[in-house]
Amino acid sequence: MGQYMNFWCGRTAVAVAVIIAATCCSAQAVEPTAKAVPEKELQPKIAYCKTCHGQSGQGYRGATPIPRLAGQQVEYFENQTKAFVERRRENKFMYNVAHVLSPAMLTALAKHFSTLNPKPLGGASRDHISEGKTIYDEGLPKSDVPACAACHGADAKGNGLFPRLAGQLNEYIVKNLTNWDKERGQDRKNPDNSAIMQPIAHNLTPAQIAAVAAYLNYLE
Repeated sequence: MGQYMNFWCGRTAVAVAVIIAATCCSAQAVEPTAKAVPEKELQPKIAYCKTCHGQSGQGYRGATPIPRLAGQQVEYFENQTKAFVERRRENKFMYNVAHVLSPAMLTALAKHFSTLNPKPLGGASRDHISEGKTIYDEGLPKSDVPACAACHGADAKGNGLFPRLAGQLNEYIVKNLTNWDKERGQDRKNPDNSAIMQPIAHNLTPAQIAAVAAYLNYLE
């Protein structure tokens, strides 16, 4: 356990500061007196999201992997949707979808998908699941990779700004970790807590990424 504490206290001190700043910004953005979104306005938006992310928010394997939204943390959902709008995160489809959402609608969508809990789609190779579990639970100290569970939870269901990974499409996780620098943290003057993942993604080999992704693919 000490080796992980040393890791966090040393290499990622700046990243911890980023988390605090991002959390504060998120808190300031919340509108505690915002009115609830009328159901007649919410349902069409939910239906639109489901055309790509699946009828139960379980994700979809198309020309590109479309992520699972079911069970996702509300704060993470809101933060990353805003990241598309602010160009902190690149995705040619999601900017067009996200920039028209009001803060109240965004929160309503986030809360809706957080309540869904379909079975994972699965489909990943099971050959290296045990290796993936070890990396997730224990990390790779020699490669400066902390345990994934330290932020995402022992059950991989996330916590606040840290996303749920359980049941996520393995292809989506592989794509994101492999292309982290090209898709995340695009506005270096306005980072969020996803900055923590940059060195971690960089220090994982393709085989290790595939193993972790396969393990997470089957978690409920």
